[in-house]
Amino acid sequence: MSKMTPATNALARAGTSFSVHIYDYDPSAERIGVQAAQALGERPDRVLKTLMTLVDGNSACVILPSDREVSMKKLAAALHGKSAEMMKPADAERITGYKVGGISPFGHARTAWTVIEATAMTHDLVYINGGQRGLQVRLSPRDAASLLDAIVAPIIA
Repeated sequence: MSKMTPATNALARAGTSFSVHIYDYDPSAERIGVQAAQALGERPDRVLKTLMTLVDGNSACVILPSDREVSMKKLAAALHGKSAEMMKPADAERITGYKVGGISPFGHARTAWTVIEATAMTHDLVYINGGQRGLQVRLSPRDAASLLDAIVAPIIA
């Protein structure tokens, strides 16, 4: 497994402090983010999952704790939209340039709005997918929000 991905390259180019963590990815896991947390020996609220959604038909990247679900109503409101829905996996892969299970918010092929769940900001460090299945980057959630020009809002159901 390569530790260099478009995500890690984007973080390095931005001068963001981060570390890379490899774990055994289980493609059959019911909740991939929770499985990543278990494999890393971390609490699920510190291992954030990345979801690709559509808000009023526009791409939006959502980052939230791996053990929580996004409220589509709250997500739409955070982006001043009327409705939100999950993006189809094939569309998410095409837009981000990553495979499902390895989608990172960093280094996307196309830019998208990004929203980070507000509770993630209570941690000094969090894990976010590094652009490959079984690869996480650990960094400050404030650095992630800044680099992604993300909206920080309460979006969990």
